[in-house]
Amino acid sequence: MPLNTGCHYRVMADDDHRATVASWLTAHFRHSSLAAWQQRCHDGEVSIDGQTATADSRLRRGAVIIWARPPWDEPDVPLHYRVCHEDADVVVVDKLSGLPTMPAGGFLEHTLLHLLRHRWPTAAPVHRLGRYTSGLVVVALTPSAATQLSAAWRMHHVEKDYLAVALGDPSFEHTDVTMGIGPVPHRRLGSVHAASNTGRAAHSRVQVIARHRSCCECRVRITTGRPHQIRIHLAVLGHPLVGDPLYVAGGVPLPETTALPGDGGYLLHATRVAFPHPASGHVCEVVSPRPEAWNAMMSHA
Repeated sequence: MPLNTGCHYRVMADDDHRATVASWLTAHFRHSSLAAWQQRCHDGEVSIDGQTATADSRLRRGAVIIWARPPWDEPDVPLHYRVCHEDADVVVVDKLSGLPTMPAGGFLEHTLLHLLRHRWPTAAPVHRLGRYTSGLVVVALTPSAATQLSAAWRMHHVEKDYLAVALGDPSFEHTDVTMGIGPVPHRRLGSVHAASNTGRAAHSRVQVIARHRSCCECRVRITTGRPHQIRIHLAVLGHPLVGDPLYVAGGVPLPETTALPGDGGYLLHATRVAFPHPASGHVCEVVSPRPEAWNAMMSHA
């Protein structure tokens, strides 16, 4: 597989304790060890305010740190999407499970954003789906459309419906979940988003649409967009997503787990979105049926 083009990551130091650059990066970006950051400094990949840094270079508040990450092999992902709506201002696409929406971690070119910009150089997704969540993503094609769509999201003028496969047989046909979502301790990352009485307000409306022997299919409408909201809220109800490696009943991480929020295994699909079109103001509604791959699994559930 060919290497990607590499990437420059830029961050600003936000404290005054004059830590070394290697120790500061280790504390703020826990995906890499102190030894790894020291090696990157030794290889000349890290700079501070435009000057190549050593591992022991001291930081001050406001210093600009750049890591010039060399090209690397990205993990294989499904590099496909389907266009569901297209006009001069907006595109709505249906992405596959496993394809990241935006660059992050080990992904740069194996992302929906990179694929979209091959066809529409100005493409800017207005929201994102988790890597293993399939379904509809709304993409602005102009700065004006991006501004108006982002405002519609903030003002809750957008309807977003998801299909989810959850464990068990709920006692309800439909219900609302309003548990807050905020950071809780996590063994590997330090913290992850989960159910929290002190977290940010969140609201999900859940409807059971099919019942099987060991699981159920739910339609979930979210009026807020907190991280991992549907996974957390269904777990709050006592019905975590089937195959979710992280969240258990109660909406919190599995105790002592090293699973990450970006790990897959669950079935979640963004099935419908309706938003005011940035040019006309009329409601634009797009629907995507559940993935065909679910059908065989549901017949044996």
